[in-house]
Amino acid sequence: MTPLAERRSKVVGETGFHFIIADDHPLFRGALRQTLEHQYPNARIEEAGALEDVTAQLDAGGDVDLILLDLSMPGMRGFSGLMYLRAQHGSVPVVIVSASEDPQTVRRCVEFGASGFIPKSHGIEVIKTAISAIMDGQVWTPPEVDLSADDGGGDLVKRLATLTPQQVRVLMMLSEGLLNKQIAYELSVSEATVKAHVSAILQKLGVESRTQAVIAASKIEAGQWQLGGDGEAASPTA
Repeated sequence: MTPLAERRSKVVGETGFHFIIADDHPLFRGALRQTLEHQYPNARIEEAGALEDVTAQLDAGGDVDLILLDLSMPGMRGFSGLMYLRAQHGSVPVVIVSASEDPQTVRRCVEFGASGFIPKSHGIEVIKTAISAIMDGQVWTPPEVDLSADDGGGDLVKRLATLTPQQVRVLMMLSEGLLNKQIAYELSVSEATVKAHVSAILQKLGVESRTQAVIAASKIEAGQWQLGGDGEAASPTA
């Protein structure tokens, strides 16, 4: 049964949905919780203030119908947190709820697998409409954003989408300046395994060194997407 069919069967059976609200601002989490409780009275709602809290709740088991995810909370590091969640928990829909209203950011979130993008500035009724559409299996974004616009970043997005969950984690740690032995310790794997992941990352991103991979990761966080001809990430204006 598809995730959409499962969600519809819950509605028919009057079984409550399971939501995770992931945002590091308690007041906003509370407001979003009230909105969900009003819209879905029988829902089970969990809250998280960091990416590691979200992954812990997902790893604990139980079907999650939707994650409402802030892009700027601890652990996210640009789009890498979204990439990791979509790679590790591909069956769980994720909608970005963000203070950003940048069209490029909206497009990138959808390309990285988000089921929607809701700006925090939108009113309660718009948020309800957006969540309802997403729960029906649609992709909801602000109507003024043209998802088909080409800003030259498709190649890097496609390359990044091929990374496994563990490779995404390794890339995030590389961008933090960690050495192979430190990454191995954090992930409880051997240095040989880390080296294999790094080699795979370089190959998938089309770069020749871990420095260039880190540059690519930093461009992701800065919203600059293109890969230059020499394999290094370059800004759209380069």
